[in-house]
Amino acid sequence: MKLTRALQGILTATALTTATMSCAAQPPTNGNVELGPRPYYLLADMDDGPVKQALQECANHPRPMKASDFSIGHRGAPLQFPEHTEESYRAAARMGAGILECDVAFTKDQELVCRHSQCDLHTTTNILETDLAGRCSQPFTPFDGTHPASAQCCTSDITLAEFKSLKGKMDGANPEATTVTEYLQGTPDFRTELYSANGTLLSHKESIALFQQLGVKMTPELKTPSVAMPWQGTYSQQDYAHQMIEEYREAGVPPDQVYPQSFLLEDVRYWIDHEGAYGNQAVFLDGRDSHGLDPLNPGTWQPDMATLAGFGVNIIAPPLWMLVTTNELEQIVPSPYAQSAKAEGLDMIAWSLERSGPLAGGGGWYYQSISPAINNDGDTFTLLDVLARQVGVIGVFSDWPATTTFYANCLKRLRHASK
Repeated sequence: MKLTRALQGILTATALTTATMSCAAQPPTNGNVELGPRPYYLLADMDDGPVKQALQECANHPRPMKASDFSIGHRGAPLQFPEHTEESYRAAARMGAGILECDVAFTKDQELVCRHSQCDLHTTTNILETDLAGRCSQPFTPFDGTHPASAQCCTSDITLAEFKSLKGKMDGANPEATTVTEYLQGTPDFRTELYSANGTLLSHKESIALFQQLGVKMTPELKTPSVAMPWQGTYSQQDYAHQMIEEYREAGVPPDQVYPQSFLLEDVRYWIDHEGAYGNQAVFLDGRDSHGLDPLNPGTWQPDMATLAGFGVNIIAPPLWMLVTTNELEQIVPSPYAQSAKAEGLDMIAWSLERSGPLAGGGGWYYQSISPAINNDGDTFTLLDVLARQVGVIGVFSDWPATTTFYANCLKRLRHASK
């Protein structure tokens, strides 16, 4: 069934199931969530205006915060926890993310696991410190004064059992490292190592079981393979795409609880055409900016929005900067790309909030289309408000879901204030 337009249902609470969980890891037993200080820090840093006033009124009239499908945990909560680990997912659920993401890659024995890239084990796990380092596609090479330190370790280099023996770490690498230990110490300074001692890696099946336990919906991303397909001469791209969906069927997850994603339009069309109701909420991750797409120039959108809708695509998910631009007053407004998608009836999801460091100075890649309007961390909420109420996105990926959860819970007050 096609998703409800704009933000209908955004405040629907998601129950956080606590059965079989240890006391220390349980989400709140009353269904409420815990936001912590970050949303209020961002609110205090906002420029004065009606959005800040409405959010302050929401914050000053405390009521239980509820989980929301508008709040999507991007790899869990990787601003502070190692991405795609059990610890990261539990943190995101506690902060009210109604949907959690497992990026799906495959191992040497064709099992599915949660990793952002098929070949990122050297920066997201401790593999280089283990005996499995010898199995990596490219061994560690130290910085030689000219060429940066490097390595490449892929899920397809090792079996599922070997993958499960590893520990997740904060994503990062030191390009000037001369030793493995130095190489692994490359965490960006806006993240933290405080919660990285335990990084429990998960298979895709284990992520499904955990998400069922937490009572959240699921958005698996089929990662574009880094090896030639068919893998090992027999495992085709369609086999891979089908296997991912089949694991939800086997676990008894209803199709309306799953939002399968891919940057490859062929994967999305495969799900729509061959996987029944599981294809209805398939998400086309639009990364065509790397191939010349300009969100201000419809002539560069190939295929265009009408064609995508004709293929049966219901949801499109570009990086957040493609959905917004600035006007002559340097105010953030919807981009022509966003307006066209809305006109063709496509639902939109944006990625990824709080993926960059501090926003002073323009915010970096994720904010490139609106850098003139960005000068403080509080602009996170300014952008989020435009995405929600003007662009009409149905959800936003965030590396720290408390921010999007807080906004979702305050939306009614924002709507009322704008009347």
